[in-house]
Amino acid sequence: MRIVKFALVAIILIGVAAVGLVYLAPEIATRLAVDAGRWRAGLVRKEIELPGGLRYVYLEGGRGRSEPLMLLHGFGADKDNFVRVAGFLTSRYRVIVPDHIGFAESAHPLDADYASPAQAKRLHALAQALDIKRLHLGGSSMGGQIALTYAALYPNEVASLWLLAPAGIWSAAPSEARSTFAKTGRNPLMARNEEEFAQLFAFVMSDPPFIPRPMLNVMARERIRNFSLEARIFKQVSEDSVEARVRGLATPALIVWGDRDRALDVGSAGVLHKLLPRSEVIIMGGIGHLPMLERPKQTAEDYLQFRTSL
Repeated sequence: MRIVKFALVAIILIGVAAVGLVYLAPEIATRLAVDAGRWRAGLVRKEIELPGGLRYVYLEGGRGRSEPLMLLHGFGADKDNFVRVAGFLTSRYRVIVPDHIGFAESAHPLDADYASPAQAKRLHALAQALDIKRLHLGGSSMGGQIALTYAALYPNEVASLWLLAPAGIWSAAPSEARSTFAKTGRNPLMARNEEEFAQLFAFVMSDPPFIPRPMLNVMARERIRNFSLEARIFKQVSEDSVEARVRGLATPALIVWGDRDRALDVGSAGVLHKLLPRSEVIIMGGIGHLPMLERPKQTAEDYLQFRTSL
């Protein structure tokens, strides 16, 4: 009985210490949480400088006999958006998750072209530098837009596509985000301060993972610092439609959308499905714009089933 009491006291003290760390040292708590998530997923941070000087920072882990899986984050996000879902994938595949040029830890050239063809060509250079001849591509939002463009540019080098609410399908009905921006000039997908970031976090997910507000404020700092460049990138991304370039693309594709997506209308899934002759669609109930963060296990299981069907 005494041992049980000691154990309970120890658990309570650890909990109190954890809460104290979150509120007294949120930077340390955030760093520890990020590192723990990567460790659980079997991912390691790496970096590489390409010919010409562009620096990519990426996560890599896992193993498998098939071609590697490269996962591409969306606008304003970073490589850690895929950590939760990657934990279900690294036992089967070699997984590579870069920060796009212009975001997070990768290079931020101010005068670069950030439309999806330019980003796809940079990622192709990254794949070549990592000695990858052929790969599977997954992408969320802007990352899906880039993945589609990559497959259109290098069709023989992409084995399959995993498209998580991809951007660039602009003939579909306008989303809440697009309508808000058109009516007010305010972009709900960008943040100039901590409060706007908290609103953005709630906007893009219907079922978000819990993150204490002090840690959320730490996460907001990169978005706030990068606001001016992100505004420029957003304009280029918004003007780049993938529809003409991917029409008839024969790459097998899994299209995934949340039925509560406020950033990109779920009707875009049907438009894209008609463009891609070898595609299938999954609409996830009760999910917003980021399925891999909101329901990582279910999202991974659907993808594993898709890969098995290939």
